[in-house]
Amino acid sequence: MTKIALKGTQIKTEGKLPKVGKKAPKFKLVKTDLSKARLKDFKGKKVLINIFPSIDTGICAASLRKFNETVVNNDNTVVLNVSKDLPFAHSRFCAAEGIENAITLSDFVNGKFGRRYGVTIKTGPMKGLLSRAVVIVDENGIVTYTEQVPEIVQEPNYDAALAALK
Repeated sequence: MTKIALKGTQIKTEGKLPKVGKKAPKFKLVKTDLSKARLKDFKGKKVLINIFPSIDTGICAASLRKFNETVVNNDNTVVLNVSKDLPFAHSRFCAAEGIENAITLSDFVNGKFGRRYGVTIKTGPMKGLLSRAVVIVDENGIVTYTEQVPEIVQEPNYDAALAALK
C-alpha cells in the first residue's frame, strides 16, 4: 500500500507502482472506439503512461494536454492517458478540446490495470478511482521511470518524466 493525500487528508492505494528495471505489467484497456489496447501493442516504442483519477478535473486534463503537447513530436514515443472514466467521457473531452492525437484508455471494465500498477485508491472519497501517477516503459517493456504523485491535487513532475524519456 502507498500513502498519498487528497487535499492534505491521507488516503491509500492498493499497492505500489511497478519497480524500475522490471518488466511492466501487462494490461488490456478500452479505447474510445471500445476496442482493446494492450501494452504489447506498443512494443518497440517508449511508452509514457499518464494515470489519473478523472478527465473531468482540471489537473487531470492539464496533464493530458501537457504530456501530449510535449511528446507528440518525440520519435518512437507514445503517451497513454489512463483513468477509469468511460471511453465516451474521454472522447467528449478530446473533441471539446480539439485534441486529435491523444490516446485515452479506460480501466472501467475490470480494474485490473489499477491493481497491477498499484494505483487503485483504496480509501477516502475517491475510492475505486486511479491515483495520479506516471510510468515510463522502454521499447523492450522495461519500466524506466515511475512517479506516484503524493498529493492528488498536484500535477506530476513533467520535467522529470520528460527527461526520463530521453
